[in-house]
Amino acid sequence: MKTQKLAAHEVEAAAAMLRRGGLLGIPTETVYGLGANGLDPQAVAAIFQAKGRPQDNPLILHIPSADWLERFCQDIPPAAWTLAERFWPGPLTMILTRKPLVPDVVTAGLDTVGMRCPAHPLCRAVIAAAGVPVAAPSGNTSGRPSPTNAADMLEDMEGKIDGILDGGPCSVGVESTIVDLTVQPPRLLRPGGVTLEELRDALGEVAVDPAVQRLMGAGEQPRAPGMKYRHYAPKAPVTVVKGDPARCAAYIAAHLGPEDGVVCFDEFAGDYPGHTVEALGPAADKAAQARNVFDALRAFDATPVPAIWAQCPDEAGLGLAVANRLNKAAGFHIIDLEGEP
Repeated sequence: MKTQKLAAHEVEAAAAMLRRGGLLGIPTETVYGLGANGLDPQAVAAIFQAKGRPQDNPLILHIPSADWLERFCQDIPPAAWTLAERFWPGPLTMILTRKPLVPDVVTAGLDTVGMRCPAHPLCRAVIAAAGVPVAAPSGNTSGRPSPTNAADMLEDMEGKIDGILDGGPCSVGVESTIVDLTVQPPRLLRPGGVTLEELRDALGEVAVDPAVQRLMGAGEQPRAPGMKYRHYAPKAPVTVVKGDPARCAAYIAAHLGPEDGVVCFDEFAGDYPGHTVEALGPAADKAAQARNVFDALRAFDATPVPAIWAQCPDEAGLGLAVANRLNKAAGFHIIDLEGEP
């Protein structure tokens, strides 16, 4: 199969690809997604095959507006409408009780489904034109860093999918926030572009699932994408260093091997002469770090570095999402300098 590259004006061709059961790379504001008709079990199953994705890792249904929610979900709580009014279209996924027409393959057999209305206008236009919800995980080979532009997605998916719609680079750069609204209090399952602080401002109490900050055990079933498995990882092993940025930079400089690579804040990019360095953005600019984190990790796959050391932001605001992605990429191999004298 040759993957067809579609320009931004080819919305109807992209929608037709989805309607006939094809796999389509779609731009969103977070990362590029690998989309299929979310009501076609055979098409959705092809997503798992193309990505090499574990079957117990549920997918998200993408819709063009909040008024589609009642087509696919039941027992929708008032909190869902509160969040939709405030954050949709945007990088927020809500876990809700599904209706029976949502195929089991989308939900990994769960009685819940993740629902999202993306902010990227081209993505919403394609979904609306197709007239079906689009099931879509990130458009990378399972486990690799997520793609934030069409070229990165093609690197992983050329020949495995029918087409890719080029909507330019992603503006957020990390996947959507996922909040479970079927429990009380609501529970953050994955941090993303909508911060924990913003969720709490809208809803009051919001719990944080332990899987945000640790690996899930072998017997635990994920309630949402990105919870259970090692994700976002380049080929070389990653070690994350947490704490004051200057102390972390000095620790890395003292411990990295002669051929190791470094992911660091812009202020410290000159501290590692002779090493391959990928800059995350300024230490104080977490939005820039979110946009750059996957590109930084992915860039090392074109180099021979045997190991990667990564500075990590604090977990306030968007920092929680950036830290989560780095920790997942490292398999939670973290050196924590916080609190040390």
